[in-house]
Amino acid sequence: MDLRSARLCAAPLLCLASLVSGAERSAGIPPGYQLQYEEKFERQSALHDFVMTDPAAWRWTRTNGITALELFRQSQYQPAVRSPVNIALIAEKSFADFVLEADLMQTSQEYGHRDMCLFFGFQSPTNFYYTHLASAADDHAHNSFIVNGAPRIRIATETTQGVNWGHGQWHKIRLERQLADGSIKVYFDDLTKPIMVAKDKTFGAGYVGFGSFDDTGMAANIRVWAPAVQTKRTEFFRRLN
Repeated sequence: MDLRSARLCAAPLLCLASLVSGAERSAGIPPGYQLQYEEKFERQSALHDFVMTDPAAWRWTRTNGITALELFRQSQYQPAVRSPVNIALIAEKSFADFVLEADLMQTSQEYGHRDMCLFFGFQSPTNFYYTHLASAADDHAHNSFIVNGAPRIRIATETTQGVNWGHGQWHKIRLERQLADGSIKVYFDDLTKPIMVAKDKTFGAGYVGFGSFDDTGMAANIRVWAPAVQTKRTEFFRRLN
């Protein structure tokens, strides 16, 4: 039984998902997709895979035997337009169509905008998409957003009322992106039904990553499947020293 099992056993479907192997848990990966990136943070040096808006806000951590990338304080970063402050992108890899899975833990106190974010299609610090997973939905929270040289605009056509982060709890997330129809689907714990759906074709292949608008949290067990990956040097943000 993995780190989520003891907390999710009230939901049989989620308990079953936590007991099966990684391959079975990732059922539904489209034909032709290969595992292009995987990181379990078994070594502190794994953090050098990422570029960050502020490397001093991130660290390697071990929590109850789980190793992770931790955002432990607010980044000293001022975006040019209204958008998230805390960003860590997988460096040197750019994805077009992809499926991203990871375990996330939110470590802030409860309030409506308590969040963690997934970044994708990242072209530059003022041109990218992100999904904001928050405790409560409103015009600026719990939605998928586009930042296109201007303050973020929500683009989801379907969403829920929010997610229950709990405290000290890991959650399985999944993000699916298809360029042909612009589809964006986000899953939270239950990988059979998306909690958020959007469509947008503004940006193509780009970097993917993790963070928060202005909270703290952890990411572990990252995997990205795609039919192809581009090796592309990042021209923004910084790595840990």
